[in-house]
Amino acid sequence: MDSQQENTKRIAKNTLMLYVRMLFGMLVSLYTSRIVLQALGVEDYGIYNVVGGFVSMFSMVSSSLSLAVSRFLTFELGRSDMEQLKKVFSTSLCIHLVLAAIILLLAESIGVWFLNTHMTIPAERIYAANWVFQASLVAFMFGLFSVPYHASIVAHERMTAFAYIGILDIILRLCIVLFIAYAPFRFDRLIVYSLLLVAVGISMQAIYWNYCRRHFEECCFRLNFYKDCWKAMSSFAGWNFIGCTAGLLKDQGVNVLLNLFIGPIVNAARGIANTVNNVLFSFAGNFMTALKPQITKSYAAGNYDYMFSLVERGSRYSYYILLLFTLPMLFETEFILTLWLKDYPEHTVNFVRLALLITMCDILSNTLINLQLATGKIRNYQLAVGGTLMMNFPLSYICLKMNFPPESVLFVALVVAVCCLLLRLLFLRKMVGLSMRRYLYNVCGNVVVVTVVALLVPAVVYMQMPNNVARFFTICLLSVICTMVSIYLIGCTAHERSFIREKAISVHTKLYKKIDIN
Repeated sequence: MDSQQENTKRIAKNTLMLYVRMLFGMLVSLYTSRIVLQALGVEDYGIYNVVGGFVSMFSMVSSSLSLAVSRFLTFELGRSDMEQLKKVFSTSLCIHLVLAAIILLLAESIGVWFLNTHMTIPAERIYAANWVFQASLVAFMFGLFSVPYHASIVAHERMTAFAYIGILDIILRLCIVLFIAYAPFRFDRLIVYSLLLVAVGISMQAIYWNYCRRHFEECCFRLNFYKDCWKAMSSFAGWNFIGCTAGLLKDQGVNVLLNLFIGPIVNAARGIANTVNNVLFSFAGNFMTALKPQITKSYAAGNYDYMFSLVERGSRYSYYILLLFTLPMLFETEFILTLWLKDYPEHTVNFVRLALLITMCDILSNTLINLQLATGKIRNYQLAVGGTLMMNFPLSYICLKMNFPPESVLFVALVVAVCCLLLRLLFLRKMVGLSMRRYLYNVCGNVVVVTVVALLVPAVVYMQMPNNVARFFTICLLSVICTMVSIYLIGCTAHERSFIREKAISVHTKLYKKIDIN
């Protein structure tokens, strides 16, 4: 029990540090997105999003390896095996070096050819698009080398350092945006913007490398061939490659389809939607980042009851956090976009709303995905779930080919996300004994009821009041209040409500004593 309490405190502390970073990043991101859109223009902003996204498609292999590195490092930490931990780290660096050479060859051949012959980019901006491509590729290569170091920081749960380095990264990126927007001399803003982001990226990776080498014993490279590690990690990454490929096809692949069928203006709209979605998702994602190492370590230690508890609570809590900030956005999307950007491309409002609904569905799968990865047995899982997730790309192609509106690709993604959630539950029931009925009742049913109850009053007010500033503030206030009440009365268990009351009384007592002393 003491160990679980310590783990809970650690999760809370790590989550707090990640939220400090996230809140700062959110404020900067909302400001800089508007400035970048105005400085680059809608067309160049769309080019940057689609070309940078195209480069990230080459990261499908590295993403699978990243998950493999994180899983194996965390697993060995859970078993307290330092020698095996060193082998895993050195092996992961070797694999990433080999992978970097392969991706560089593919990007400079297939990538450059596709960019210049098939993508819908104005002829006068092809030169700038190639600069963006090369800059994005360099940034990607340095990020690839840093995967084992990032995984080590998360596995050791050193979120304080992670937060501080992230804040420095955000400040430097803010400086770049201000320079691009307000520099007194003329230059190609798109090219300079992409090059400066590369410089910041390289600097941040150097800081991560130095921190890990100084603080973690295993973060020292040894040029040895550890056959058992190569085999285990390569097998894990190989099967996980299916899921990572599916995820990239869903996001960047569909982004390329939108560019081919419609053009860069729609890419700009989707880029804005992704910015909003990423900001809101980070509220819940940071909580999951702090929770994931505990799930893997619990599995490695054989503590299944605590692991199942973490999975269920993690899914509910992350959804509650997301709902608290998403509900006002779903109602007042147009007002917020106008206040934020003034002018925005067509389809942006629908893209934002649909992207948020997809995220609200996907957030319920986050702990399930981490639990599946913790088992290390992912072949059948990836064949089924990854194969289903891949259907996003062909189904989106069919919709666009039949001249359906651009929003149709997001409707496809929403249906596929629900199917994947059910498939994950089926596999985990067979593999680790997770009760599918219990999860559907305690998590899925719970969050649906909480959501319906929370939106009733704001929905009535939204339909009755005219579209103005008063309605915006009223909707935001009512959404937050109704969501919090619904979570407390319906979403929380009796034990959780008791815990909240105790904490509230404790905080009230401390504040009263301070006021009394003053």
